Amino acid sequence: MTCVFLSSQCSCCFVIVWPVFGRNRPEGKVLETVGVFEALKQHGKYETGQLFLHSVFGYRGIVLFPWHARIYDRDIIPPIKPEPPGSHGSKEVKGRTHTYYQVLIDTRDCPHISQRSQTEAVTFLANHDDSRALYAIPGLDYVSHEDILPYNSTEQVPIQHELFERFLMFNPDKTPPFSARDTLKAWQEKNHPWLELSDVHRETTENIRVTVIPFYMGMRDAQNSHVYWWRYCIRLENMGSEVVQLRERHWRIFSLSGTLETVRGRGVVGREPVLSKEQPAFQYSSHVSLQAPSGHMWGTFRIERTDGSHFDVRIPPFSLESNKDDKAPPAGYTF
Repeated sequence: MTCVFLSSQCSCCFVIVWPVFGRNRPEGKVLETVGVFEALKQHGKYETGQLFLHSVFGYRGIVLFPWHARIYDRDIIPPIKPEPPGSHGSKEVKGRTHTYYQVLIDTRDCPHISQRSQTEAVTFLANHDDSRALYAIPGLDYVSHEDILPYNSTEQVPIQHELFERFLMFNPDKTPPFSARDTLKAWQEKNHPWLELSDVHRETTENIRVTVIPFYMGMRDAQNSHVYWWRYCIRLENMGSEVVQLRERHWRIFSLSGTLETVRGRGVVGREPVLSKEQPAFQYSSHVSLQAPSGHMWGTFRIERTDGSHFDVRIPPFSLESNKDDKAPPAGYTF
C-alpha cells in the first residue's frame, strides 16, 4: 500500500487502498479520501481517539492510549567524561522519556502491510496446560510519537476493527470526536501488565537502525520448574539510499541461571525482507523463554548489499526482566 500524503493543491489526505477488480469497476488503484490533515504536535501528546496515518507503514489507525517509555539510544553520544578505573571503555547509555501509543489498525489495511509489518504485536499466555501456548490480539500496534500523521474525519466509524465500537464512541462536541468507553478504560486497567511498554532500545549500524521493545509476558510451571516468557518487537529501518536485504540473524541469550545460548538462522520469522528507499522498514515480533526470572539478549543481523557483499548490523543489548505478580489472561476480549 502506498500513501499519497499531501499535495499543494488541497488539504485532503489520500490512501491508495489496492487494485480493484469486478464487474463495471475499472481495474487499477483507487484513491480514497480518508480525511483532512491536522498540524503535527511538536510538544505534548495525542489523545485517545486521534485518527492518524502511520508515516512509515501507511496504515490508518486510531490512538487508544499513550505510554511513557524510556528510550536507550546508543546513537546518541554522551558527553566525554574521564573514565573510572576498570571501565575498559564501556559505553553508558542513558534513557530519555518518549511517548508511544497503543493503537488500533484499520483491518482494511492489514493485508497490504503484512509483508512489512506484523499486525499482531500483542501476544499473551493463556491459562492452559500447555505452557508454550501463545495467543494474539490482531490489529494492535505500538507507535512512536513521530510516526503519527494526525487527521480528522467526518465519518462516525472511520476505522474498521472489531474492537473499535467496543472501545470508542463518537462525540461530535469533543476534539478529537472519539471518546474512550468504560470498556476501554477497564480493559486497559486490567491488562496493563500485558500491554505496558516501558523500555525501548535503539542502535544504528551503517545506516540500518534497529529498534527493540521487550515485554514480559508471565511465568508458567513446566516439569517442576518455572518458565518465564517475553515477547520482543523489532523494527529495522534503512536510513540510507542503498537497497539491502536481511539474510541471517545471530542471537546471544544469557539467562540468570548461568546459561548462554546462541541462535543462528536464515532471515527473521521466515522472511528475508528487502529494505529500500521506497519501503525502508520492516517490523516483526518474536518470543523467548528462560528458566530464570531475568536475562539479557543481544546479537546481529547479517545484511546483504546488491553487489553481494555483507555487513553485520548490531542488535542493541536489552534486559529481560520479570514482574513479581503473575498474570491472568487479558480481560474483556473473547477468543
